[in-house]
Amino acid sequence: MSAQALIGAAQTLSAKLDGLKFSVPVTHVYNPLDYAGAAHTQYLNLWGGQPQPRRVIFLGMNPGPFGMVQVGVPFGEVAVVHDWLRINAPIRQPLHMNPKRPIEGWACTRSEVSGRRLWGLFQARFGTPEAFFAEHFVANYCPLAFFDSGRNITPDKLPATEMAPVLTACDEHLRALVQVMQPDWVVGVGAYAQAQAERALADVVQKPQIGRVLHPSPASPAANRGWAEAATAQMIAQLLNIANDFHATGV
Repeated sequence: MSAQALIGAAQTLSAKLDGLKFSVPVTHVYNPLDYAGAAHTQYLNLWGGQPQPRRVIFLGMNPGPFGMVQVGVPFGEVAVVHDWLRINAPIRQPLHMNPKRPIEGWACTRSEVSGRRLWGLFQARFGTPEAFFAEHFVANYCPLAFFDSGRNITPDKLPATEMAPVLTACDEHLRALVQVMQPDWVVGVGAYAQAQAERALADVVQKPQIGRVLHPSPASPAANRGWAEAATAQMIAQLLNIANDFHATGV
């Protein structure tokens, strides 16, 4: 399995998304595949090139303001990305900076709660990134972050006409990711990612099974009541052939 194929697919996706325009209320669009591209490439080189197919790809929606927006890695809680995933590539500044959401990179001290919960579960269960990435991977469906000044706007809140070229490019990238990694499952982290995977992969030869777990967002009351336990229970219930990976984690 070639990390270079994943890097090429990410670069193609980034190029297709650069220059797209979005109307009010969007004031700024960040593409971390561009300004944090070195860190994303390091992530793919370190953890995307294992020789065997992956059993599960966990698929997020799009970057969070204190996660992938800062360091270029999906669900990128800064301390986890730097210390556990061992990513340390330099982060540049985007061409059009949002003064309400500056890019601080490795100096960012705000926690990406969704990323802390997601990677925290994987750390607790697998111990090392080598053990986790041997059969699993984490990606985002859309690499763009949209802002109305300091307010995050999720892709599902944007006009369908403006999102059409974004979805086309993201669908192509997801299909390329699946072709390279040949997963048994694509698990949407949240309903949006699951829906995009269902649609984008509908006609794929040897289509993986599509599942879903609760999104770990702090905006979700259910996630705040114990996301790791809820997500583990969902995986055991839905994904019977990977249940042993997450059963009795104690988290």
